[in-house]
Amino acid sequence: MQEQQQWYSIGEVAQRTGLAPHVLRYWETEFEELRPQKDRAGRRRYTEEDLALVREIQYLLHVERYTIEGARRVLARRRQQHGTMRTQLLELRAFLVELLQYLETQAGCEEPAKGNSGPN
Repeated sequence: MQEQQQWYSIGEVAQRTGLAPHVLRYWETEFEELRPQKDRAGRRRYTEEDLALVREIQYLLHVERYTIEGARRVLARRRQQHGTMRTQLLELRAFLVELLQYLETQAGCEEPAKGNSGPN
């Protein structure tokens, strides 16, 4: 069973974050990652991921005191690190799959291990 996507209106996001809707609309113009979908009537539909990104931007700007440009750089660096980590994990997975296949073929070639025949 597939889980239903949770959507939030701009008003709900504003209420959850304490930000004004016009701030959220402005951030959409400043941060390319923040692109909530729009319904047929043109209303913004924020996902959980969008909400997390809004909170991250809010933290960078209001707590860490980054400028908008500085926050953009932090987010870009995190995206790059995430991509690098994903690549490394995929390479590790491929190696482990190859190792497993090798071990399975080696196990099929060997004689079964004999029990310990020493005194009890």
